[in-house]
Amino acid sequence: MKDGDATALLYATHKPALVRYATRILGSREAAEDIVQDAFIRFGPANTTATTAGQTLAYLYRIVRNLCFDVIKRRKIEMRERDSEPPYWSIPRAVETPEENVQVSQELQVIRDVLDGFPLDVRVAVEMHRFGGHTLEEVAAHLGISVATAHRHVRAALVEIALRLADAAS
Repeated sequence: MKDGDATALLYATHKPALVRYATRILGSREAAEDIVQDAFIRFGPANTTATTAGQTLAYLYRIVRNLCFDVIKRRKIEMRERDSEPPYWSIPRAVETPEENVQVSQELQVIRDVLDGFPLDVRVAVEMHRFGGHTLEEVAAHLGISVATAHRHVRAALVEIALRLADAAS
């Protein structure tokens, strides 16, 4: 019997078991069948007559296993690339119009005027909480007031700002 015939016979005999083996690793029968066919293509030229049938079969299983691991690794890389966001500098920014710049400037002036009208502790509470990212507990500790009072300060200022911005918009 020729080497090619022996290789084809070994492949044909063990193909269903190889597909089951690859399916357990990959979780997909279609992908497993592709892997087993790929393994046979790689296996054919490397097969030598100097090895026993058991060694040859073990070599074929090793090829299938390694190809399965390659597929899994490739899937992980593709998932990582798909899930990652593009860098911030590659995302086009919206160009603001001069009208939008003026509107934002006017809104900021309204907010500044409202905050200037409040006592210092209210301004500090709002700035720490809304602009500084501090918790109400941190604001209260810094000002030496209760958390409820810090919350009232922030809420009162934000309500006043919202009302004044609504008035300015209309």
